[in-house]
Amino acid sequence: MSDQKIETTENISQKRLESYAAAQRKTKTANFIFDTIIYLTLIFVVIVTVYPFWNTIAISLNEGLDSLKGGIKLWPRKFTWTNYRNLFRTDRIYNAGVISVTRTILQTVLCVFCTSILAYALSRKEYILRRPLTSILVISMYINAGIIPGYMLMKNLGLLNSYAVYIVPCLVDIFNFILIRTYIQGLPDSFVESARIDGANEFKIFMRIIMPLIVPSIAMVSLFTAVGAWNSWFDTYLFCSSKPNLHSLQYVLMSILQASQNQSASASDANAMAVTAASGGALSNAVTPISIRSAITIVATVPILIVYPFVQRYFVVGMTIGGVKE
Repeated sequence: MSDQKIETTENISQKRLESYAAAQRKTKTANFIFDTIIYLTLIFVVIVTVYPFWNTIAISLNEGLDSLKGGIKLWPRKFTWTNYRNLFRTDRIYNAGVISVTRTILQTVLCVFCTSILAYALSRKEYILRRPLTSILVISMYINAGIIPGYMLMKNLGLLNSYAVYIVPCLVDIFNFILIRTYIQGLPDSFVESARIDGANEFKIFMRIIMPLIVPSIAMVSLFTAVGAWNSWFDTYLFCSSKPNLHSLQYVLMSILQASQNQSASASDANAMAVTAASGGALSNAVTPISIRSAITIVATVPILIVYPFVQRYFVVGMTIGGVKE
């Protein structure tokens, strides 16, 4: 009987091992299929995301008239630097580049500082006006007076055709204020209380205690602000269009594109240019709207692509911590 029991126990153990092994094989197969689907999906997303940008680079490096024929995918059919040479041959583009770079830096630094210090002030529970002031600020984010009142306000403040019009209206951003304020509210109050006991004033507490703790949120807000400042051109159109030395890079690039489109307004002109190029005429090095547009897109995008990797590691942290209140 004991031998039979031992044999039965061994059979049960063997069956359990076989069942476990079968379950493991099924799990591995299911995981492999699932991982394969995930990887294929991610590869598809990467291709869909990268291809338009890569295609734009190929068109920007292709002869303008040859680009009118279409069919350019991953590589330029007739490689040339003409589009970029013609783009940077414009004298005002360098001054516009300086305006955009300095504007982006100043607007980002001042906006982040002013928004952060306001968020800190309105995050203090002992400040009795924090709720009504926060409500007023949030309402202003949803209700906008419009372009004409905004223009009249800038005119009455004496900011038209001045460099300050790029900086002053952007000192505080309400959306960024909400993110930073929520982030600060998630910090332990003991940090501030300890600093106050040591005799630190509010500004010193903000600069030495709060600022180092909200670096992820500040990095995220800085990215938002820098991208918005770099890509902005409509404020130049509204407030500084009559002063060429204050034109931003995006506004100048838009003007160049518009001029190129006006020169090739009709399809018949484009076809005639293509025929001339095919016969070896002098127009073979001319730019066209599609080629200059591609070159402009690359010039406008590359600076942001260079900056983004330095703040990317803070982006997710800033969004998750600054966007959720416990």
